[in-house]
Amino acid sequence: MVSAVFHAPRESAPEATKTIANSVLSTGAKTPKTSQPTNPPTPKPARDWAALSRSFWLTVLPPVLGLGLLVGLWALVSASTGRSIPTPHETWLQALEVFSNPFYRNGPNDQGVGWNVLASLQRVAVGFGLAALVGIPAGFVIGRFAFLSRMFNPLISLLRPVSPLAWLPIGLLVFKGANPAAIWTIFICSIWPMVINTAVGVQRVPQDYMNVARVLNLSEWKIATKILFPAVLPYMLTGVRLAVGTAWLVIVAAEMLTGGVGIGFWVWDEWNNLNVKNIIIAIFVIGIVGLLLEMALIKLATAFTFEEVKS
Repeated sequence: MVSAVFHAPRESAPEATKTIANSVLSTGAKTPKTSQPTNPPTPKPARDWAALSRSFWLTVLPPVLGLGLLVGLWALVSASTGRSIPTPHETWLQALEVFSNPFYRNGPNDQGVGWNVLASLQRVAVGFGLAALVGIPAGFVIGRFAFLSRMFNPLISLLRPVSPLAWLPIGLLVFKGANPAAIWTIFICSIWPMVINTAVGVQRVPQDYMNVARVLNLSEWKIATKILFPAVLPYMLTGVRLAVGTAWLVIVAAEMLTGGVGIGFWVWDEWNNLNVKNIIIAIFVIGIVGLLLEMALIKLATAFTFEEVKS
């Protein structure tokens, strides 16, 4: 039995190579070329300037229109009341005089607007600080344990709607002084937002977090500091923001009743002197200080907020 093995002739190999090369060239394949750096597109200053101008006006124009509307209504009311309410221009001139020396002292009850604002802020800081020291831990405990939540919820629901000024006579009776009574009023009105928001934040912590803590056999202190505190922080800061706003509202009314030094007392003293211009100036000062406190707390809360990452 004869088997034959056929081999391609050697001289056909170059021809095959040429055939393959010709087929590659015929398909349109090209040798790779090094990419040349392209110049970036030139910016379009006209379009960028138009977008910037549009953004500027959308940001600035609405507040300016709102302030203009307020000043216009103010001038209209002043004209319709026979100038019993000073005009915006007269109030502006008086404000320049008031703020030319805001820190003068002519006696214990005759001080500049700067000292009055600082005195009010000091009372708010002390009363709010005491409320935070009590209210935030109380909110953690009430939110953490269902029994305590059921026990304190009726008490909080009963006391929270009470007007803060209703607590002022109790403070005068207990503390025998106007300044501690005002601080007590700030304390009692500031504590409820922090207690409620902190407790709600603790109750809304995902159960998976607590299951992990149970599996790891964490102590109650580690649960509070490592799990609850980071998760509850946005709720807690919301309570702080509400409490500060309420405290600044209440201190003005409390100082009107207690006297002494403070922005509320300054308003009442100017009313006794029938100085309406200074009363309007005090209203703007109270609003500006409250706005600055609000903006600072919003900035702080924004720095600590987080969003859940979805897969």
